[in-house]
Amino acid sequence: MPTVSVVRDLLFQALGQTYTEEEFDVLCFKFGIELDEVTTEEAVIRKEKHLEEQQGSHDEETIYKIDVPANRYDLLCLEGLSQALRIFIGLDPVPTYKLSHINPDSIIHLLVKPETYIIRPFVVCAVLRGVTFDQARYNSFIDLQERLHQNICRRRTLVAIGTHDLDTIQPPFTYEALPPSEINFVPLKQTRNFRADELIEFYKSDMKLKKFLHIIEDSPVFPVIYDCKRTVLSLPPIINSSHSAITLKTRNVFIECTATDLTKANIVLNTMVTMFSVYCERKFEVEPVTVTYSDGKSYVCPDLSLFQMDVPLSYINNIVGISLPENEVGNLLSKMQLHAELTGSDDKQPKFTVSVPPTRSDVLHPCDVAEDLAIAYGYNAIPKTIPASVKPLTLNELSELIRMEIAMVGFTEVLTWILCSHKENFTMLNRKDDKSTAVINGNPRSADFEVVRTSLMPGILKTVGHNKDHPKPIKIFEVGDIVLLDDSNEVGAVNRHQLAALYCGATSGFELIHGLVDRIMEVNGTPFVECGDKSGYYIEKSSEPEFLSGRQASIIFKGEQIGKFGIVHPEVLKNFDIPDPCSLVELNLNAFL
Repeated sequence: MPTVSVVRDLLFQALGQTYTEEEFDVLCFKFGIELDEVTTEEAVIRKEKHLEEQQGSHDEETIYKIDVPANRYDLLCLEGLSQALRIFIGLDPVPTYKLSHINPDSIIHLLVKPETYIIRPFVVCAVLRGVTFDQARYNSFIDLQERLHQNICRRRTLVAIGTHDLDTIQPPFTYEALPPSEINFVPLKQTRNFRADELIEFYKSDMKLKKFLHIIEDSPVFPVIYDCKRTVLSLPPIINSSHSAITLKTRNVFIECTATDLTKANIVLNTMVTMFSVYCERKFEVEPVTVTYSDGKSYVCPDLSLFQMDVPLSYINNIVGISLPENEVGNLLSKMQLHAELTGSDDKQPKFTVSVPPTRSDVLHPCDVAEDLAIAYGYNAIPKTIPASVKPLTLNELSELIRMEIAMVGFTEVLTWILCSHKENFTMLNRKDDKSTAVINGNPRSADFEVVRTSLMPGILKTVGHNKDHPKPIKIFEVGDIVLLDDSNEVGAVNRHQLAALYCGATSGFELIHGLVDRIMEVNGTPFVECGDKSGYYIEKSSEPEFLSGRQASIIFKGEQIGKFGIVHPEVLKNFDIPDPCSLVELNLNAFL
């Protein structure tokens, strides 16, 4: 969850009332957010610099660090947080955001050149007119951009925000993609002119900006925005121009969002303009911009229209677990910035048309409406009920039974990763990959997560290898899933629930593992029978490469092989850096169902 830091006094000023720390904590809980920490700016700086704690000054501003849901982009700044809380406690109505009525001849235009499709194809824009900044508002404006860049923008890879003093530039604007040697401008906070390729090298030593360079540095063309006089506004997603920098004196703000994802670009733009249109001369009013693409299609942005969906009352009541009258639904949803209007019925059941404002991009489905209503109603006020049936699945019951029995004979349960390296799953077990068993991870984060395990054996052996200095004997087991390719399954693979147990000591412990197999079968009510008899289980000679020849066996249950056990091959033990002999059993628990 993102953490938003706000000055307590500014927050209380925006809310129009003060709270004790306990009272504000309760309010946050009711609204579905959390007061994570109360600190001061000086304390934060001391913590970052690893300085010793000092007695705080009475003049230090108290900072509230508040955890907000990751998809609530409207809560990432003081303006959105205070507005949402004021609506929640009934101090304000839901704002109505609207576009300014602009003469078609006066509307600002931005032309997108076709070359931008090579690197960053989309752009959306808007203008905030008559904005009044002070230091706190300015800081919040900049902080919101940074939080959006880190959150929905995915470190500027999906969306990059540029904000400019409109009075310093001249529309119409063009969004182009040019070779870096053809782009020259003075970047923000610099005093000399840079060519774009020089700028990339310059920022490789910048702790803040160097992490964004990879987005464009290998491209033959860089994205750039110009005004009609060929003045550079920005080199997205790296840096804006010093020429159009926002200051406390700025009155008209031009906002552009370049993107590789148009949906997220619209969400980011809507968040920026709705949060700070509160400071405009005409409150909650945004001036539109026309964006024209190379195919001739034009779009007016931002889109501040309401998103509507139909939600039956029965659906809400079933999801939340309460029975609400029709008139109470609208009141509760209005606390969450949603407008609900009773519009008809489905099969004699009341139905609401819910209007979602542009600030609530997280509301996509009726279940989101039900969640908001539950928050407004109060989770603690929802009556507790016991489900009609809490009977576990048969496979889970069997797994718990097996776990209990193995633990009672002295084995310790471990839990290992379901992903492993290709080498661990095959080569280190003396197995060959026939390309027909393992599910391959197409984009592994590292070599340790290349394939989905086809056996519990690699994880068990790695555990012993990492704990080889532990007092002997080591007796461990795991109950978990493996995944195998299966063309007959609609997803191309199938999960199997497996059991693996290992003994490691001065001797191999083969007889102990064999005894464990017999105990598992006894617990399942499966008798030991003669070879070929399908009424129970028996063992027969096997030749698996991971086990020592002549010291291994297959477990046959009702005529089918369900597992194997034996002394682990010395080469396999060496591969996993295990100096002591080991015996292991692995079998399929699904076979018992």
